This record gives sequence, C-alpha cells and structure tokens, in this order.
Amino acid sequence: MSSTLWRLLKNPSAAIGIGLLFLVILVAALAPVLYPQDPWAMVGRPFLPPFTDPQFPLGTDMMGRDIAAGLAYGARVSLLVGIVSTACAIILGVTLGGIAGYYGGLADDGLMRVTEFFQTIPTFIFALVMVAILSPSIQSIIVAIGIVSWPPVARLVRAEFASLRSREFVQAAIALGESDRHIILRQILPNTLSPVLVMGSLMVASAILTEAAISFLGLGDPNMMSWGYMIGASRTVIRQAWWMSFFPGLVIVLVVLTINLVGEGLNDVLNPRLARKGRA
Repeated sequence: MSSTLWRLLKNPSAAIGIGLLFLVILVAALAPVLYPQDPWAMVGRPFLPPFTDPQFPLGTDMMGRDIAAGLAYGARVSLLVGIVSTACAIILGVTLGGIAGYYGGLADDGLMRVTEFFQTIPTFIFALVMVAILSPSIQSIIVAIGIVSWPPVARLVRAEFASLRSREFVQAAIALGESDRHIILRQILPNTLSPVLVMGSLMVASAILTEAAISFLGLGDPNMMSWGYMIGASRTVIRQAWWMSFFPGLVIVLVVLTINLVGEGLNDVLNPRLARKGRA
C-alpha cells in the first residue's frame, strides 16, 4: 500500500490532483470553523460584488448570503454524495458481478439481464425520478445515484471474475477443496480491485456532477447548501450578479478535474501496461 501511494505521488498529474483534493476536503471539514454562521443566513448586503468587502471576498447573493460560506458547506454535500453513493454502487456492482462471473450459467444470465435492463434507462432521468418519488433529501440523492451507477461496475467485475476463474491458482484452490467464499474473497477479489478503484474514482466525479444537476433543477436537499442549488438559484439574475453562478460552477469544474487527475494517476500506477498502450 505504501509503495503504491509513493508511486502515485511521483505521478505529476496524480500529485496535483491529490493536493487539490486534500485542499477541498480540508475546506469541507473546516467549514463550520471558517464560517460558523449558517450558510443560509443573511449576513450582508444583497448583490455585493466580489473583492469589494474583505468580510465577503466572493460577494453575496440576492438574499445577502455569503457565497464563500455556501461553497465551503456545498463541498461537504458534494463529497458526501460522491463518496457514499460510489461506495454503495461499488458494493452492489462487485457483489452481483462477482456472483455472475464466478458461477456463470443461470446466475450469470439472470444477473446480466438485470444489468442490461438498468443500462437501457437513461441514468440521469432515472435518478431524477427516484429522487422525486422518494422526496428530495440527501439520503434519496445518494440512494438514487448509487442505484443508477452500479451496472458498469457489475459488468467490469463479471468479466474479471470470469477471466480469473480459469487461472491456475484458482483451479488449484478448487482442487484443494477450498470453499467458494474463500476463493472469491481471498483469491479472486483482490486481483480485481485495481480496475474497480480506477473506475470508482471516476464515478465519484460523475456522482458530484449528477448531484449538482439534481440540485440545479430544484430537487436537492432543501436543508443543505449545495453547489448545484447555488447555480440554479442564480440563473434568473445571471446578468445582474454573474459571480453567483460563476464561482460555484468554477468549483465544480475544478473538483471534477481534480478527481479525474487522481483517477488517471491511479490508472497509470495500477495498470501501467494499459496506460502505456493507451498513450501509444
């Protein structure tokens, strides 16, 4: 693990991504300390332009709320949704894909048909409908994004399991009479984690974008400040107060780019042959 982390830090793009991601996590963790007031509180003059008042460096919105405070608290929502929904999707995808790839036969056919069914539905529309049905909240957003995100993971894990099951070390474990559970958890699963980790890092970025889009449309958690809500609330005054949508949009772009840099670095470190082949 330490050697992998060291190689990751030696990768320029991954090092930059990890540094920026650490900064975002730090701001999110320290948001209550940096901005003890409620991000929904009206603390200044409405429509205060950025860089005109040291107390509100990024300005205020139409209600006099601090834009910088909204960005800090919005980072907590975005990271929470991105990480938890991706973890749920990976757990579900690895479980179903592993069963299908290891056992094959009817289990493979049945689970893959379910996976294909989910993949035929537009993911964002499906997530939007689920949030609307479950009522807008951070929990329903996480559940919706997790449910629409697991099929690619299941297909990847299924292919890896099916390939590894025919390898000599797995056949030797079967011949020695080891249980299926032991073979799956100790022999096959560790060898499939590299591509799953790479995919998972990119899924976090996708989940953050999906949450922002859902909040932009007004279906975000009404009790939690989010970047998507900030952009959606400012679209009617974009000509009058450009900063209200510019700064949240810029932060979303930078965070997604940062996570993609980390994902590319993971791909280079964990799959060096594939990375060199892609560059060639």
